[in-house]
Amino acid sequence: MRTFVLAALLLPGPALAASVDVVMSGLDNPRGLAFAADGSLYVAEAGHGGTSPCISIRGTAFCHGPSGAISRLRHGRQERIISGLPSIADPAATEAAGPNGISFHGMIGYVTMGFAGVAPSVRAEFGAAGRVFGHLLRFTPGGTWRVVADVSAHEARQNPAGGPVETNPFGVLSEAAAHYVTDAAGNALLRVAPSGGITTVATFPSRPAAGTDAVPTGVVRGPDGALYVGQLTGVPFADGAASVFRIAPGGYPTVWASGFKTIIDLEFAADGSLYVLQHASGPVFFAGRGQLLRVAPDGSRSLVLGNLDRPTSLAIGPDRALYVANRGITPMGGEVLRVVP
Repeated sequence: MRTFVLAALLLPGPALAASVDVVMSGLDNPRGLAFAADGSLYVAEAGHGGTSPCISIRGTAFCHGPSGAISRLRHGRQERIISGLPSIADPAATEAAGPNGISFHGMIGYVTMGFAGVAPSVRAEFGAAGRVFGHLLRFTPGGTWRVVADVSAHEARQNPAGGPVETNPFGVLSEAAAHYVTDAAGNALLRVAPSGGITTVATFPSRPAAGTDAVPTGVVRGPDGALYVGQLTGVPFADGAASVFRIAPGGYPTVWASGFKTIIDLEFAADGSLYVLQHASGPVFFAGRGQLLRVAPDGSRSLVLGNLDRPTSLAIGPDRALYVANRGITPMGGEVLRVVP
């Protein structure tokens, strides 16, 4: 475990200093983080793809391989509990699609399987290997898993936000009555019943009604009972274009806070503060280092931690520390940081 202290830079508000420990390392393109009821930390690893079959996405070959995984940190020991999940990636394995979001209800975990923002019908090109992409999976700490629902099929049937039929199941929030999944490419928040039935909760403004694509990412339940969804936005990922949306029960998405960039995850703390993780911070595209921000209950903002390397997920532990998946586009070089402001 490495320990160091980072001072906040590029301040959106008052600066904080954070103590940071590296608690997991050697992760294969880490994505979602979640704690189980026993305090163990789990991380979804999107993997590094493989050698075949391959498809062309935006002119680049993405090849399949069974390199997706789920790892766990328990009692200070890091271990991979599930391996062999499908993954596709570009030749450098810096753009990978596989296990994405992760959430727990008690000791049962749920993970979304991404699909790179292409049409659900493309899954057939991978044959049997493609049957798990675009699904919500259920897994146990013992390493067994099964399919709960075909999230991408809902996009194919309903296309709830309109526009191109594209899918990439990303964030997930698991609760007793249902699971909530963001389809980042489909620009929708979906409700998955325990039986696997899927309904659309909300859609988010995208081109041509908005200046960029929507790209909803993290989803959390707020202290007021509403759902909150973070927005990555699309090309050119302009500075200040991303928002946090609030969705009251039975209501429509409204902008709760704006002026962010590339929100990849978010989490409420016990004091009502919302922590927002930005994948990048520069003025265009993914320029600039990632940042962890705090939105206080009074609306004021501060930078908790800067200089992050393409972070991908955020969780608050039972110890009230913040846990961040860092180096999230690094095959076999990702890490999890424990952050104490």
